[in-house]
Amino acid sequence: MGIFDLDGKSAFVTGASRGIGRAVALAYAAAGADVALAARSADALAEVADEVKAAGRRALVLPCDVTDPAAVEAAARAAVEGLGRVDILVNNAGGVPAAGPAAGLDAAGWEATWRLNLDSAVNVCRALAPELLARGDASVINMTSVAGIVGVPFLSAYGAAKGGIAAYTRGLAAEWAAAGVRVNAICPGPVCTDLNRPFWEHPAVREQTAAVVPMRRWGQPEEVAGVAVFLASRAASYITGQVLAVDGGQTSV
Repeated sequence: MGIFDLDGKSAFVTGASRGIGRAVALAYAAAGADVALAARSADALAEVADEVKAAGRRALVLPCDVTDPAAVEAAARAAVEGLGRVDILVNNAGGVPAAGPAAGLDAAGWEATWRLNLDSAVNVCRALAPELLARGDASVINMTSVAGIVGVPFLSAYGAAKGGIAAYTRGLAAEWAAAGVRVNAICPGPVCTDLNRPFWEHPAVREQTAAVVPMRRWGQPEEVAGVAVFLASRAASYITGQVLAVDGGQTSV
């Protein structure tokens, strides 16, 4: 794979039990990296770990609530101890715990959305900062969303949190660049994952969504994973502080 090779690297991927996180973990294993898998479901992580091992790489299963700083600290220590190093961090965990009209969103819904989508990434970056900064040649990849760029009705809290991820990415990139740590974000558009299955399996919703995407289709998790391999590799060695849209052109119009 040349400059896209991740042989000898180790990655820490959150939200790794399904969807984009699972696809990223498997793509990293295929590119030669060992992977620490973090999510709340131990059983689902074990299945992904089996697939990573089938690719000939090591896998660590780390059941973890990424909104809990203490749990994240413990998972980070276990990853460094178990794999010997962490060179790549992918903050993929996220979701929509609260949605609806902005005027009706209560404080609890707002807080839950921010904790899951923004605070979680901060927790993991803080926990792995000593390892990443000491290692130098490292890559952090945060998952944001087109909802953080364009207005999406009934997703104001989610969009605000994902917009915060983009701003956090740029700030961290400027701060950590001198230490050799690159920090970028991936901004997926409509992608077929388990989380949004009710939408892409519904014919009318699927077509309505595809209609606002210039490529006229939904994306697949593997199409996001390929970009994650690129950003973690030597091919992206002079790229930091960027938010790369993988959205079929949705945010270009």
